[in-house]
Amino acid sequence: QVQLVESGGGLVQAGGSLRLSCTASGDTLSVYTMGWFRQAPGKEREFVAAIRSSDNRRTSDSVKGRFSISRDNMKPTVYLQMGSLQPEDTAVYYCALNTADYVSTYVPWAAYEYTSWGQGTQVTVSS
Repeated sequence: QVQLVESGGGLVQAGGSLRLSCTASGDTLSVYTMGWFRQAPGKEREFVAAIRSSDNRRTSDSVKGRFSISRDNMKPTVYLQMGSLQPEDTAVYYCALNTADYVSTYVPWAAYEYTSWGQGTQVTVSS
């Protein structure tokens, strides 16, 4: 069973940057799709970005151009580099795993498509 552990959250001023990490243990990360979601207080969980083992990526329009996702299959770890952070980016950020095999270039973005989740890491952006 895969366990996902996020790190790298914290408090940052608007315009600043953070890099989140998610390390997987218990299985082979390299063949799976990894995603990042976030949930702000009182709001539904929101897709942020995902990356397949083929390196196909998908990023939500709300963070496109500011956030980027990458992975290191050797570690195995997935990263979310966040820049130009704004107070509306404040949320708990979750790492998630999708084990489905897609023949197309589709990158899953719905929360129900992910079967394993980390505990989350808080990101707070002050104005």
